Amino acid sequence: MPLLHKIAGLVIVCAVILGLVLPRDERGAGPEPAAARAAARSAPQAAGDAPARPARQERTTPARPSPSVTAIAQARPEAARIRANELGQIPVLMYHRIVKKPEMSLDRSVQEFRDELIRLAKSGYVPITAGEFAAGRIDVPAGRHPVVLTFDDSTPGHFALDAGGNPAPDTAVSVLLEVARQYPGFRPTATFYLNKDPFQLGDRTAQGLQWLVRHGFELGNHTLSHKNLAEMSRSAVEKEIGDIEGRIASLAGVHTTTLAYPFGSEPKQAAWAQAKAGSYRFNGIFLAGWRPSESPFSRDFDWRRIPRVRSEGKIAEDDCTRYCSIAWLDWLDKNPAERYISDGDPNTISFPRTAEGKLASRFRAYARAY
Repeated sequence: MPLLHKIAGLVIVCAVILGLVLPRDERGAGPEPAAARAAARSAPQAAGDAPARPARQERTTPARPSPSVTAIAQARPEAARIRANELGQIPVLMYHRIVKKPEMSLDRSVQEFRDELIRLAKSGYVPITAGEFAAGRIDVPAGRHPVVLTFDDSTPGHFALDAGGNPAPDTAVSVLLEVARQYPGFRPTATFYLNKDPFQLGDRTAQGLQWLVRHGFELGNHTLSHKNLAEMSRSAVEKEIGDIEGRIASLAGVHTTTLAYPFGSEPKQAAWAQAKAGSYRFNGIFLAGWRPSESPFSRDFDWRRIPRVRSEGKIAEDDCTRYCSIAWLDWLDKNPAERYISDGDPNTISFPRTAEGKLASRFRAYARAY
């Protein structure tokens, strides 16, 4: 073989190896381009399918728009009329136990949960999954607002099966379905962050997880035993995340695409939790709560550290008078210009021209301003 051919072959092999081993950030990471979102929605993985890694969400580092870049296109008149703002904030609500009578500080009663969902429905919110949010696949009717409902620790109050294989009454899933029937357009979906004994379903675990996936709910990774990852070695972090990931895949037939840190604590090296070859790879990682999240199309959005809002009333504990769900929902009601308002088209990103500086530059081709 001629020497030049050998050299060329060596260069290609090196390039392939580098592409496989470079850290995630060097390869690029962020939500999908808007035009790709509809295609991703059209082919969900069935619960009975063989486990397979989700399609890679290629991402690039956000950057400030350059004056030399082509001007952003004009938004449709309807987007201007409804004051669409797809660079606005999105509440990612964080729930723990849902019980009839709260006993611990993070508990919410069944009625409190029902009341919060009804408030969201009446206020024009539409639930989307954590995975859809992190990937930028937001398909919400014009004038409505996305909200992400997340449940940590996979407790029986989130989901249980009755004798007929349906959601047991007064569980979070049952209440979600109830409110969705009462308020058409309020999509009954949520993301459940699982630990080693999901919902304490015992020998019905596979049946329960597959029911959730089949009915449009999402499973997330919350580590095997809910330990503080900040105190663990790399191998221990990878085992905590990888072991529950393998269990979910074997029982439900799908892999997760998002992780919620136990206690909101990052490991010593965040990359340990982001991906491990052949085991897990996440498109979004969620913290514990304190404020709504930036839009996934914002240059300030960081898929590795997505904030959430604890579900709670305006109580003194943990400064919930300002930082829990009722307080933030009140604030967004009073400051509608700060809230994400959909233009109704999943292939465009509409916003007031005054907000252009918030846009991540990689989305300029899909942006529409008014």
